[in-house]
Amino acid sequence: MTPRLTRTHVAALVAVVAALLFAGAATVASAGGDGAGAATAGPVADSAEAGFARDMAVHHQQAVEMSFIVRDRTQDEEVRRLAYDIANTQANQRGMLLGWLDLWGLPKVVSGVEPMAWMASSAPDHSAHSGHGEHGAHGGGDAQASAEGAGGAGGADGADGADGSLMPGMATKAELDQLSKASGRQAEVLYLQLMTDHHKGGVAMAQGCADLCTVRPERNLAQGMVDAQQSELLLMADLLKKRGAAPRG
Repeated sequence: MTPRLTRTHVAALVAVVAALLFAGAATVASAGGDGAGAATAGPVADSAEAGFARDMAVHHQQAVEMSFIVRDRTQDEEVRRLAYDIANTQANQRGMLLGWLDLWGLPKVVSGVEPMAWMASSAPDHSAHSGHGEHGAHGGGDAQASAEGAGGAGGADGADGADGSLMPGMATKAELDQLSKASGRQAEVLYLQLMTDHHKGGVAMAQGCADLCTVRPERNLAQGMVDAQQSELLLMADLLKKRGAAPRG
């Protein structure tokens, strides 16, 4: 059992390190053509750009963790292939988000700030140059409402952090423990249900950045997340149906 877990951890580490190296090159290459002053000043700590990068990095990390868990709990090739694709994609995207925070000289963790607060406090014309702007209610409010609509996806206890979940769609500690102990079809169904919830929360958050973020490469990445994860939601619904199950909620 120990060698198997060790290989899993090494694989995760290699994916994240590779993603960080890629992110550094990508952000430097894109900074000069971004406009809006982002290349010279960059977003500030309370901006939508920084908030999305921090929160989605955490959200993605759990998706990677769940995908590595199910890979070792089933031999089903369809689910293992999906899990590999999600782990690889989201580890690389996480590296890009953390790379941007490093490039902007911003912290990866900010104490005393509620997850996704940037969706309520940022407006569509929020300036990546100044980071403050007018806190209008239209764009941020719509994005926040979208996120709250997915809030029930964190399980029976919701996504308020009381039992370990942090943001809409994130699995609780109890659910992760349950996945770690399941095997075969039970593990496949639980993973697909948890990841469906996770993607719904992720899509709502990514759409928030697509609406609010002004740094073009990050906004494009967020829109790409929306498109890809909506496609994967359809695939997971089909995989659940083939197993005589359905998404929760």
